[in-house]
Amino acid sequence: MAVTRFAPSPNGRLHLGHAYSAIVAHDLAKARGGRFLVRIEDIDGERSRPALTQEFRADLAWLGLEWREVAPQSARLASYAAAAERLKALGLLYPCGCTRAEIAARAAGAGPDGPIYPGTCRGKEPAGGRPVAWRLDMAKAIALTGPLDWRDERVGLQRATPERFGDVVLMRKDAPASYHLAATLDDAADGVTLVTRGVDLFAASHVHRLLQALLGLPVPRWRHHPLLVEAGGRKLAKRRGSPGLAERRLGGEDGLDLAEALRAGRFPAGVSLGEGLEACP
Repeated sequence: MAVTRFAPSPNGRLHLGHAYSAIVAHDLAKARGGRFLVRIEDIDGERSRPALTQEFRADLAWLGLEWREVAPQSARLASYAAAAERLKALGLLYPCGCTRAEIAARAAGAGPDGPIYPGTCRGKEPAGGRPVAWRLDMAKAIALTGPLDWRDERVGLQRATPERFGDVVLMRKDAPASYHLAATLDDAADGVTLVTRGVDLFAASHVHRLLQALLGLPVPRWRHHPLLVEAGGRKLAKRRGSPGLAERRLGGEDGLDLAEALRAGRFPAGVSLGEGLEACP
């Protein structure tokens, strides 16, 4: 039995890429006699718009999906704080007051999340008066766990290489937790056994495997699917006004037909399925 999930953030309307991702997770759970969960990731500060969550439910129902909704991230803040305290007790987190501009100016190369943090605040007391994020001391964490493996259902066994990220932020300045920490904890709490998501998050799974080892969490399998892309190869994105599901639904389009088209690889004009995992490290 597989337990999968779809975890949208209410900072913009769902588009065709979200529909495809939700359908992949839903259909895998159904085919394996399991459960498909929906979790609202609503801790993105002022960008989160609670009114969108009901729209999300209407979109998923319009596509013909069936799910069980679990607690949103805003109801899980205590678990994030407790995990951070455990990592602090292990000496693995340190406060960082650096701005993005400062990090970019001193970056030790580029990683999957952007400029690699150069370790400016590691081992130092933070400057007074500055808000701080809490970073994972990656070298210490890897030394503690030793080598780790994880499995993607499409490309097989992977050796975890989280060091490519540098000292990632786990507790943000502007939110209760980073995506890395919150998603890892939530998937464990919800009993997710198969994490399905786009190939753009393939590299993040290396960090999540490390956090699972540090926090004693169960290890799921992963399945990273290709992304829907616009003409020219860019992935669909809310910020660029990619076609919204709500507009299609309210415009009278048949959601069941759209879902079947996506399953069959028939995409609306100007949208196609991008590259798969062959391009991933």
